[in-house]
Amino acid sequence: MAAPDPNRPEPGPDASISEIEADVEQTRNELGQTVEALSDKLDVKARAKEKVAETKEQVVEKADSLRHTATDNPKRTVPIAAIAAIGALVVGIVVWRRRR
Repeated sequence: MAAPDPNRPEPGPDASISEIEADVEQTRNELGQTVEALSDKLDVKARAKEKVAETKEQVVEKADSLRHTATDNPKRTVPIAAIAAIGALVVGIVVWRRRR
């Protein structure tokens, strides 16, 4: 949200028409930015999609990390695969519970 500039002086009683119009235009711009920020904040569907994209990216990064760890050290492959499976199960349960 755009906060109004506290250093911007209000037009005084002896202000010209152009100064008042400029002040009104600046106020309209600030109000428009505030309304836009509030509407973005209230758009739950878009925010949910952003959160899904973030979570998906984190899961992909973690899977890549686990895959590299598993190929680098074959003795640790089974525990890492088990941890990955448990993690996928937990994510699946969370998604399933939220949809109900």
